[in-house]
Amino acid sequence: MRILIGVQGTGNGHLSRCSALAEALSMYPDVHTQFLISGRDRNQLFDMDAFGDWQWRQGLSFVVEQGRVNVPETLRRNQWGQFWHDVKALDLSEYDLVVSDYEPITAWAGRLQRKQVIGLGRQYAFYKPTPSLPISLAQRQMLRWFAPTDRPVGMHWFDDASHILPPIIHQRGRTQTMQPGHYVVYLPFEPLAAIHELLKPFDGVTFHVFHPQAERQQVGHIHYHAPSRIGFAEAVTRAEGIISNAGFETSSEALAAGKKILVKPLTGQFEQTANAQCLQRSRLAQVMWKLDQGAVAEFLEHGMANTCHWPNVAQAVAEWLRNGAQEPVHELSARLWQRSEFEDYMECLRSY
Repeated sequence: MRILIGVQGTGNGHLSRCSALAEALSMYPDVHTQFLISGRDRNQLFDMDAFGDWQWRQGLSFVVEQGRVNVPETLRRNQWGQFWHDVKALDLSEYDLVVSDYEPITAWAGRLQRKQVIGLGRQYAFYKPTPSLPISLAQRQMLRWFAPTDRPVGMHWFDDASHILPPIIHQRGRTQTMQPGHYVVYLPFEPLAAIHELLKPFDGVTFHVFHPQAERQQVGHIHYHAPSRIGFAEAVTRAEGIISNAGFETSSEALAAGKKILVKPLTGQFEQTANAQCLQRSRLAQVMWKLDQGAVAEFLEHGMANTCHWPNVAQAVAEWLRNGAQEPVHELSARLWQRSEFEDYMECLRSY
């Protein structure tokens, strides 16, 4: 069995999810998996050991300035000629299965070569109507255009549609004892100076800030860290709560770890807006729509933690792929959500 998995490298959530899937697939010696990463400069990628001898392409990505998606600059700066060259040059004939975690080169190569591509990841939850994630028809069409698939396998916090699986949670790092008053901050699209100003007044709280422009240092009660998936995971384990953008994977990992959450959706990114609205309606997280010290104060004082119990989805998906993805997606979905209900039941029993 030979599998090609395309990974959208723009956000760390895609990489985290696919790292977990890579580790699960590595348990099957009869499966050869090739990963193709695009959407971020190669020298900005880190913690890539799980992907083995991975390939890289320029791909497509969003331009973000001052915490906001800049659509005109996104259209101008992406290298469209190189993108279509890479799409046409990618030969899929040697692979038994092609999977795209919202990676457009593999998705479009499959479309041109009339080869089925499995769309696996958060964005594919929006491919079909999902009641708790309402978006406009135009937004859905945009998502479908970016990385097309005929077989969407989305991920969500709730059993909301027949093409939806629970989240893949990457179990990384050592388990740490929770330290009250410690918070992880992950706002990679916001200016670092603005984050510092946001957190500076709360000198009775310890913040661990992970940011692409940060270097390891401490400024008073604020600790700065360069990006590290293992370091981030261990910091989340120790933390009382997390302040982050409204990306799916970060919120999912925080919910699985039982942390209270404050999200600030990336302005102009409708998927993060839908995530934030869903988390707020379900009372799984608090939301601030801009960097707001009042919202942070309210969160620190009154935020409530929630815990979600999901099964080992990475293992189940790896087994599904190894078997040729023959099981219909709606049956895989029903099986995993049933297992999730069992996990909730067992946790209830353990709480007595």
